[in-house]
Amino acid sequence: MNDVQPTGPTDLTALAAGIERTNELLTRVLAEVATTPSTHAAFVDAGYVYAAAGRLVAGTEDRKAFDLDAEGLIEAFIDKARMIFPDSRLLRVYWYDGARRRIHTQEQQRIAELPDVKVRLGNLNANNQQKGVDSLIRSDLESLARHRAISDAVLIGGDEDLVSAVEAAQGYGARVHLWGIEASGGRNQAEPLLWEVDSTRTFDLEFCKPYITRRAGVECADQTVGEGPAPSREDVRFVGAQVAAQWLSERGREWMAGLLPGHPYLPGAVDQELLTASEALLRHSLRGHADLRRVLRDGFWDHVQGQY
Repeated sequence: MNDVQPTGPTDLTALAAGIERTNELLTRVLAEVATTPSTHAAFVDAGYVYAAAGRLVAGTEDRKAFDLDAEGLIEAFIDKARMIFPDSRLLRVYWYDGARRRIHTQEQQRIAELPDVKVRLGNLNANNQQKGVDSLIRSDLESLARHRAISDAVLIGGDEDLVSAVEAAQGYGARVHLWGIEASGGRNQAEPLLWEVDSTRTFDLEFCKPYITRRAGVECADQTVGEGPAPSREDVRFVGAQVAAQWLSERGREWMAGLLPGHPYLPGAVDQELLTASEALLRHSLRGHADLRRVLRDGFWDHVQGQY
């Protein structure tokens, strides 16, 4: 057996010195952390804000029918964040919107000139639907969280596709707070998104009213969508299946099969197309009826799964 050498005074002195150096280092690190202010940023899906606030205040989602005081609303969001995160500094507000060929409109240029605001543009397709906005939000949110540039993220949107962005940011230690705009008679934010975030907050009519002005003499694009009694669940389910059958015929089995791995969820852009097409057939808005929107998706999936 090897003899165990006793620890001498010199070894104990070196060990004690090493422990003391480690403690000093930890003390400096903790002091630095304690004096480093928390940082937050806001990520605003402008398409959601226009649609939800327009519907709530002006009764329409058609941007041509109302003016939105973006500067005032952004400042209101910043002030609210200051109240909620009193010991945190604002990094900036990211304003995500769509534009043809990603060329700023005059309104978007004015917003981009605001202090502490960065405009990020996705594309607009022929149906004026945003493309690429969700991926921009995910990229920015994940990158800032990964580099510890923010401790809290305020997300203002409602698309289910944002769930992956929330998960990514939380994986790097950031807390994500979902803010939304009141929807009459239902929700305008996806339930999986509400389940995933760390906190939620909803702004009501009184909060939004000062920032929306209805334009006189402008007909709304969605006036063809009625606001009478809601359609029955059977009618909504049937229309969901009807749209699925139409898309299967127009877009082909291969395109439709590409949706199956995501069941029971649809990609955000596809879900929006389903909603728009179904509202045109029903001649009734489903924006304030979260339960009927779920029934609509059920009808869609019933038909799709029956074909494979």
